[in-house]
Amino acid sequence: MEIKTFTEKGQVLVTVMHVDGNIDSSTYNIFQAKADELIDNGAHYILVDLEHTPYVSSAGMRALQHIYEKLRALHPDSDVSDEEVKKGVSAGTYKSPRLKLLNPSKEAANTFEMSGFDMYIESFTDKATAIASF
Repeated sequence: MEIKTFTEKGQVLVTVMHVDGNIDSSTYNIFQAKADELIDNGAHYILVDLEHTPYVSSAGMRALQHIYEKLRALHPDSDVSDEEVKKGVSAGTYKSPRLKLLNPSKEAANTFEMSGFDMYIESFTDKATAIASF
């Protein structure tokens, strides 16, 4: 697995993580450690580009959940309580303002949908639209 990162300027600075390779039990720790490093160094908004990631396993899903939770803990939505977030996720009305996905493979998109991740982490197929959504 290889991860390249760069920053894009939209309404806010967005850190793009371009992942090349599967995110699975043998690579999730590399992915998660890189995201932790980015967050620890000041990244507030992360777009994970999965265009070259054919497969995301349950370990990869846990890593994405970890990133979501870390971003939310460090930068809570000032106008949304934890309880409102939980209700919004359940209702499908809350979307993470800090973590989004770009170009998931058909298989990964199905996994996100089956696991419920699509209820609160948005996916995009166009980078400019994704950057503008932050």
